[in-house]
Amino acid sequence: MIGASGYAGEELVRLLLAHPNVELAAITSRQFSGKPVADVFPRFAHIEKAMSLKFSDARPDELVRQAEIVFLALPHGLAAEFAKPLLVAAANPSSGGQAGARVIDLSADFRVHDAGVYKEFYGHDHPAPDLLGQSVYGLPEIYREQIRGAKLVACPGCYPTSILIPLRPLIRRKAIDRQRILVTSLSGVTGAGRKIEADYLFAECNESMRPYGVPKHRHLSEIEQELSILAGEKITIQFTPHLVPVNRGILTTICADIAANVVNLDLKLLFENAYGQEPFVRLLGDERFPDTKNVVGTNFIDIAWRIDPRTNRLVVMSAIDNMVKGASGQAVQCLNLMCGYPENAGLL
Repeated sequence: MIGASGYAGEELVRLLLAHPNVELAAITSRQFSGKPVADVFPRFAHIEKAMSLKFSDARPDELVRQAEIVFLALPHGLAAEFAKPLLVAAANPSSGGQAGARVIDLSADFRVHDAGVYKEFYGHDHPAPDLLGQSVYGLPEIYREQIRGAKLVACPGCYPTSILIPLRPLIRRKAIDRQRILVTSLSGVTGAGRKIEADYLFAECNESMRPYGVPKHRHLSEIEQELSILAGEKITIQFTPHLVPVNRGILTTICADIAANVVNLDLKLLFENAYGQEPFVRLLGDERFPDTKNVVGTNFIDIAWRIDPRTNRLVVMSAIDNMVKGASGQAVQCLNLMCGYPENAGLL
């Protein structure tokens, strides 16, 4: 695991240490190289697997000899620089790598298929554009079969996870006006990562709520890409994210006009047909509302819906833990699919 010192990295360490089928061979951090994991993260001091584990420097040539799966929990731009040598070594056993090594990336570097769109939203050229065609978008509810055989998996962002799963059946069944989709999301502060910036200091966030990234948040690039693939046509949405004074969790509200030719829309049937057998989708229907306190620490997404007869508009709401289903838990879910383990292994 490369880049284990951030919030998502720490959560991924927690999940992997508890996973019944996983041996955590190495974790890296420039900041903490040489230090025992339990010293940096005292919460793991009681776990036997963590007692002998130390942070090391990230050397791709060594890591592919140690591990079958390599996780990247790095900032965008940097992750791609590590992915390329890892995948090249994996493809060439004569160079010392293992032919079976595979990469699961938690950054944004391989989520967007078009290098031009990546530059538009992230402000710089893609470090490894030749790899964009090899990546599989790591949302199991949509790409389960492709993930199983993937060499490079790009885990979705937290906002896209909370938006794409609820919208997928509505888009596919043409139940809503695809050109009039409004989304508002509220996110906990950990979504910004473990960094020291004035906007994320306690005194700035506590007792305060504010929008940001308007009108063009970076996650729009992958949200609109995936919706367009589902629809078979270009989809553009209005997305307004907000920062709220909680540590973890995302609450998303989606508003859309019911399509003109739709009568007697049965949302319960539509969502149950799409997700009734999904291990991490909980359908709350039209009687309960999603609440972040019920998903924090879990890999579940809770989804509820309402139809407003006054406006002929559909309101769909979801809640996830941005650090688990929105990041590390989803990465482990992808790992389970890639390795043939039960999909919920290490996640319940």
